[in-house]
Amino acid sequence: MRILLVEDEHKVARFIQRGLEAEGYEVDIASDGKIGEKKSRSDEFDLILLDVLLPKKNGFEILESLRKDKIRTPVIMLTARGTTEDIVSGLDLGADDYLTKPFVFDELLARV
Repeated sequence: MRILLVEDEHKVARFIQRGLEAEGYEVDIASDGKIGEKKSRSDEFDLILLDVLLPKKNGFEILESLRKDKIRTPVIMLTARGTTEDIVSGLDLGADDYLTKPFVFDELLARV
């Protein structure tokens, strides 16, 4: 399974990447919203893990744009923005799941 991780915090991205790769997943990382959206459109992924608070373009904007263009790759929002309003917004925009930081890696793994 090939996963795109769109995360600007280097330590968080490396932690997630190492954990998922140890479970046999292939993980590509994009460190800002523009690169993440470009990769999600130009490469084939089985899943996108998408932060909300990103430089250059936020995760909600990326998700909205992908869904508008009928890109149906499953998306799990992975973000510190955990208000009910944020969660509902992400799900309404087409996210398949929403996990707030900080999180337990085993929970992320179960959702993947």
